[in-house]
Amino acid sequence: MKYPLPPLNPLKAFESAARLLSLTAAAEDLNVSQVAVSRQVKVLEDYFGVALFKRLHRGIELTDEGKELYDGISTAFQDIADAARKVSRRGRRDVLSIQSYTTFSQRWLIPRLADFHKRFEATEVRLSSSLTPVDFETQNIDAAIRSGYGKWPELHAERLVEIELIPVCTPEFLANNPLHTPQDLQNVTLLHSMARNHDWESWLKSREVKVDSHKGIRFDNSSSAYEAAAMGMGVALAVKVFVEGLLTKGKLVSPFPDSHTTGESYYLVWSNKVAPSDTLLTFLKWMRESMRK
Repeated sequence: MKYPLPPLNPLKAFESAARLLSLTAAAEDLNVSQVAVSRQVKVLEDYFGVALFKRLHRGIELTDEGKELYDGISTAFQDIADAARKVSRRGRRDVLSIQSYTTFSQRWLIPRLADFHKRFEATEVRLSSSLTPVDFETQNIDAAIRSGYGKWPELHAERLVEIELIPVCTPEFLANNPLHTPQDLQNVTLLHSMARNHDWESWLKSREVKVDSHKGIRFDNSSSAYEAAAMGMGVALAVKVFVEGLLTKGKLVSPFPDSHTTGESYYLVWSNKVAPSDTLLTFLKWMRESMRK
């Protein structure tokens, strides 16, 4: 026997108001007026013949009946959203949404994406850059690049490459500013990335030298610090995998080429609540192959 469904628009208004516990916030969530949300909730209350919210002086609170209804429909709405997202991709090229750090994108991933598209023409990679960890519950992102130690309880993490740190500058800068030992770094400008704020401190400590790790110029991302180094402004502490091409071409050199590791690596991560697609696993395999070249 099929049971009739309650009116869906009022149900959606109720779900938003119950989730946010605010008629005003629900109105913003649904892009309608607060009056419209109130009317929709009233329609649903009339349909069931019970009050779903307690109207308080400074907000709303779910009644027992409201809690029971919300518990029953919240998962259903998420299931509908998930199903809609899957269906929307069918009949089109495979779409893979990846979030990455700005420097990882600029210095490693973007220069290699042409190779990926050449080998896997049916897959469209949509790349976004952010320092903020992705929220897989609310963002339509398949996977993200993340640095750390690989221990994120809510994520499945696949290690890509260990983070190795080396100082870099131009050959001309080094010729004009001889750096015979790490202690000589006290006489030059250190270039910092605020995205990796403690790298110089860690590197100097590993070399047991007393140089002010906070002096110098700061940039909001590592890529800008590398550009400054390539312009002869000072010495940057680089993640080795990002500057290997510039080192090979002689545009940058390392006065102290022995790398320093902190135990961190770059990982490709995705929600451990969702099984990875074949497309994502293909992308992971391609990244690992490219890392070895």
